Amino acid sequence: MALGFTWLVAAADVQAATLLSPGTATLVRRSAEPFGRFAAILSDGGLREKWLGVARQLDDERVQLALCDGDRDGCVSPAALQLLAIVDTARTREGRARLGEINRAINLAIRPMSDLAQYGEIDVWTSPLVTFAHGAGDCEDYAIAKLVALRLAGVADDDLRIVVLHDTVSGEDHAIAAARLEGHWLMLDNRRMAMVEDADARNIQPLFVIDRHGVMQYAGTPLVAFDAAAAPALVSFR
Repeated sequence: MALGFTWLVAAADVQAATLLSPGTATLVRRSAEPFGRFAAILSDGGLREKWLGVARQLDDERVQLALCDGDRDGCVSPAALQLLAIVDTARTREGRARLGEINRAINLAIRPMSDLAQYGEIDVWTSPLVTFAHGAGDCEDYAIAKLVALRLAGVADDDLRIVVLHDTVSGEDHAIAAARLEGHWLMLDNRRMAMVEDADARNIQPLFVIDRHGVMQYAGTPLVAFDAAAAPALVSFR
């Protein structure tokens, strides 16, 4: 399902800076991120604002999920119980099997649907309980739900990312969750059940990466300031 998105990233936001003079962006160590590329933290822009809105929703839902996790019988949220059931199964597994269980279960739990079809808008990022309540979403909704499920299943925040990338074959943009296991980044993609290491990914260009500290732009990514209404083909996710 397609999702339009307006990046609105200003050139000043991605200027690399030194540790002594941090400026508007801070260079991240090469080995820290999926695909082994440098990334700079964004201090402004549409993608950052979009993620900050989702992060606030996740903080609210974290409390609800904790309450439901401690009292399943008293939980009044079917969406929370559904997500926690996936997490329960994942907790019984270890390593790659745990990651694969969450990837598979969330891929099956959510129907692919564009924001335009579901909300009448081209760019809506939803938190997991909203996505599970609707039973549908597009790629970034899958990725956000997997990020939260992985956290609940015991994966450390430092080993979790959301990656926005460009498919050079289809010409579409796409969002996935990424989890680091034994020093290797695995891609949890709503378009496939099998997980692929970043080193084995083909025909993609990483654009942005999101972690618990915020949004970063990969070095060498062309700056864009597209208008979604004027250029939907350039900013659609699938």
